[in-house]
Amino acid sequence: MQPVSSADLRITRLRALRGPNFWRLAPVIACDVHLGSLEHVSSADIPGFTEQLVGYLPSLAEHPCTRGRLGGFIERLEEGTHFPHILEHVALELQTLTGSDVSFGRVVASGDEGVWWVIIAYEEQEVGLQAMREANRLLRACMTGEPFDIERAVDDLQDVFDSVRLGPSTSAIVEEARRRGIPVRRLNSHSLVQLGLGKNLRRIQATMTDYTSAIGVEIAQDKDDTKRVLGNIGLPVPKGDVASSVEDAVEIARDIGYPVILKPLDASHGRGISSRLDNDSSIQEFWPAAREYSRRVVVEKFAQGSDHRVLVVNGKVVAAAERVPAHVVGDGARNVRQLIDEVNADTRRGVGHRKILTKLPLDERTIEYLAECGFTLDSVPPAGERVLLRQTANLSTGGTSIDRTDEIHPDNVTACEMAAGIVGLDIAGIDVLTPDISVPFRENGAVIIEVNAAPGIRMHTHPAEGTPRNVGAPVLDMLYEPGAESTIPVIAVTGTNGKTTTTRLIAHLFRHTDKTVGFTTTDGVYLGNRLVMEGDMTGPFSANIILSNPTVDVAVLETARGGILRAGLGFDECDVGIILNVSADHLGLRGIHTLEQLAAVKSVVAAVCRRDGHAILNADDPLVYAMRDRSMADIVLFSVMPEGENEHLEAHIGRNGICARIESDTFVVRRGRLRIPIAPVREVPLMMGGAATFQRGNILAAIAAAYVQGVRYDDIRAGLLSFFPSPSMTPGRMNLLRVGRGRMLVDYAHNPAALVGLMEFVRNLSATRRIGVITAPGDRRDEDIRTVGRLAADGLDYAIVKEDVDRRGRPDGEIALLLAEGLKQGGLTDDLIEIVLPEMEAVDRALAILGEGELAIVLADAVQQVLDHVQGKAGNG
Repeated sequence: MQPVSSADLRITRLRALRGPNFWRLAPVIACDVHLGSLEHVSSADIPGFTEQLVGYLPSLAEHPCTRGRLGGFIERLEEGTHFPHILEHVALELQTLTGSDVSFGRVVASGDEGVWWVIIAYEEQEVGLQAMREANRLLRACMTGEPFDIERAVDDLQDVFDSVRLGPSTSAIVEEARRRGIPVRRLNSHSLVQLGLGKNLRRIQATMTDYTSAIGVEIAQDKDDTKRVLGNIGLPVPKGDVASSVEDAVEIARDIGYPVILKPLDASHGRGISSRLDNDSSIQEFWPAAREYSRRVVVEKFAQGSDHRVLVVNGKVVAAAERVPAHVVGDGARNVRQLIDEVNADTRRGVGHRKILTKLPLDERTIEYLAECGFTLDSVPPAGERVLLRQTANLSTGGTSIDRTDEIHPDNVTACEMAAGIVGLDIAGIDVLTPDISVPFRENGAVIIEVNAAPGIRMHTHPAEGTPRNVGAPVLDMLYEPGAESTIPVIAVTGTNGKTTTTRLIAHLFRHTDKTVGFTTTDGVYLGNRLVMEGDMTGPFSANIILSNPTVDVAVLETARGGILRAGLGFDECDVGIILNVSADHLGLRGIHTLEQLAAVKSVVAAVCRRDGHAILNADDPLVYAMRDRSMADIVLFSVMPEGENEHLEAHIGRNGICARIESDTFVVRRGRLRIPIAPVREVPLMMGGAATFQRGNILAAIAAAYVQGVRYDDIRAGLLSFFPSPSMTPGRMNLLRVGRGRMLVDYAHNPAALVGLMEFVRNLSATRRIGVITAPGDRRDEDIRTVGRLAADGLDYAIVKEDVDRRGRPDGEIALLLAEGLKQGGLTDDLIEIVLPEMEAVDRALAILGEGELAIVLADAVQQVLDHVQGKAGNG
C-alpha cells in the first residue's frame, strides 16, 4: 500500500440544505470529501482503525447498513469500506447520541477525481454541521492512533442541540401544525416560528402569538397589577401590597396578618419567592433574596392549598394540572442525597427540557430550602415522609404534574376564563392555590395567585400522572379558525430557458385578479411591480422574502438549478410546479455532468407539488415528460407541436386531462373534449407578431398555471394582451429598441438552446444587416462556449465579441477566443469578427456601425446598465 496521510481526509463546502433538494425531499447536511492518498484505501488497510473507532462509538454496532441486520456496518468496516461511507455513519451516530432522530445518509461520486459527496439528514442544523466536523476529526484520530476525547465531543454536541432545539411549548404547537399540513418556518435559533405563508402567516414564540396583547403581557408581569385587576371583578386573590423596603414589608405583613410570603413584583419561574414567613425577623432575613430579582416586592397573605395551573386558550379552559414541587419520599434507610440520586436515575428525567421530566436540583438553593424545612442532604427521612426540595412547583426545577382537566369544577372554569379575559391574554396560565380544584373556589378558600403570559405547556402535554392533553390543538384552532387558509398559492417555475419570462407573465396574469403578487427572478425580488431587492434572486433566500411577507396573496418563484444544489428549495411544497425544458447549460458544475443529472435536479420541483396541486410539464421534452412519474400532483401538459403530432398530449386529452396548446393559430386550454380558446397567437405581444416562436412554450405554461389556479379566462386573455416584451415588463428579454437609423435587440440568452430560439427570431426580423454583440459565461465548458459562437454565426452578418466582468475563473480574452473559434466554425470570416472585451465599449461599437435598416443584437450581462445606456442613446438621437 502506498503511504497515506490522515490529513488528506478533508471536508469542504460544508453546508445545510434546509429545503427539499437533489438528494432528499427533506433537510440534509452536504459536503465535499477530499481523499487524496486515501482514494484507494479502505478501513481494513489501516491496522487498528476499526477497533479504535468502535471503541469510541460502540453504538455503531446498531447500524445495519446494507446488510440489513444489526452489526452490518461493523462487518463492512472489518471487510474494508471507503472513508466517505464511514464518515456518513459516524456523523449520523454523533447526532443520534444527542437525541436527534436521523438515519438517512448517502455517499455519491462527485465526478471529480478524489472528491466525494457525503449527505446526511439532520434535525438541528448546527448539530448536523458540527457532527460532520467532529466525525472527520475522529476518523483522522483513528487512522493515526492519536487520542480523541469522545465524551467532550458528544457533550459539546449535546450543548449545541439543547441550545438550538425548540422548547417543549413551541414544539407542541409546531408538531400539531405539521400534523395539519401547516407550513412551519423557524425565524431564529430560539423559539420564534412562522406558521403558514404570505397573507395567512402567523407567528409564535413559545405560547406567545401575534394575537397576544402587549398590555395584557404588561399586566401579567406586574403581580400587583394582576391582583388588583382580578380583585376588581370579584375573583379570589390573596391580600397583600407592594413594598419597596424591608420596613414597608414588615408593616404590610402586620397589617394583613401573618403568615405571609414575599414575591418579586416582576420575576418569573418562581424566582425569589419565599416559603411561609411567620414573623418580622423571617421577613428581614429573606428580604435580600427577593430584592435580587426586583426592586419592588409583593407581600402577600400565605394561602393553603395545592399549586394548580389552569390553561386558558382563546377564552376557554383547555387543561388543568396540579403541580407538585420537586421532592423525595423517605424510606427510613437512605439520606436525602441518595434519594435524589435514585430519582434522577429515572430515564424520563434529564437536564433542562431534554426529557419529559427535569432532574431534581442538587444545588445551594436546595441546601438552603432543606435547612428551612429542618433537613440536610445527609438527613434520613422516615419511611413515607415527603421532603420538599423547592417551595415552588415549577417543572424546570424538577417539579411534576398531575392532570386535573376532567376534575375542575365548572364554577372554577368560569373564574379562570374571566381571569384570562380581564387581563387580556389570548393564552394564559392561571395559577391557583386550592385544596381541591373540583370544589368551587369560594367554598374552600382558594385564591388565584398569578396570571402568566406565555405559559409553559409541558405539564399538560407530558404529565407525570393522568391524561396527556394536546393543548397545541386549541392554539392552532385560535390561529386558524375552521376552514381558514394557512398558506397562499405557491407557483414554482424551473427549466433551462424561459424561467424569468414565464415567471413575470404569470405574476402579470394574477395581478389582473387584483391580487398582491410577490415574485422572484434573476433580476430581483418584486412585490407587485415594485423591485424590493435587486440581483439574481432565484434561490431559497429570495423565496423566503416573499413567503414571509404578510401582504402577499400569490407567490411566483423562479427556481434555478444552482439554488437547488446549493441550499435546497425555499419551500416544502408548491401548488403549481412548472418545468419548461431541460437542455445543456451549467454542465460540469457542482457535479452535474449530464442532461439526465440536470433533469433530476429540476425534477425536485415536480416532486414537491402538493397532492391536490398541479405539475405542469413540457410534453415535447422527453426528460421533462418523464418527471410525471416523480410527482403526486395532477399532471398538466403543454406542447407547441401541431395538433395530433404529440402522442403523449393526445393520450392525456383522451384521459380527460388538462393541457395547453395551439390550435388553429390560437392559444387554447383543453380539458378532455372541452376546448377553451384564450387568444390568437399573433395578437399576443410577447409573440412579436408570431416571429418569437420560442415564446410559445412560456406562454402556454403561464396560461396553464393561471387556469388551474382558477383565474377567469377573460383575465388570462387580458393579461396576455397587455404583457409586452419591454424593458419595464421583461428587462433583458426580447427588448427591441429603435436607435437612430436602426434597431437594437437586448436579450439575456446565455446558452445554446436559448441562442437557437433567439437566432430564429432574428432571422424572422427584416434587416439589411445583423450585428451581434455576443458572449458566454466563463464557467461553461470550452465546447459549450464554442457552440454559442457557432450558433450565433447562423443568424449574424457581423460579430463583436465581448466578455462579462465576472469571467468566472477564466483569464482575460480566453472566452472571446473560444467564441471567435465557434463563429468561424459557423461560417464567419476573420474580417467579420471583432473583439471588444468591455461590455459597454462593445455596445458603443455596435451603435457606431449600426446603419439604416440594420439590427444589432446584444447578449447582455449587466442588463439594466445596457438598457439605460441604449435608451439614453436613443433619446439623444
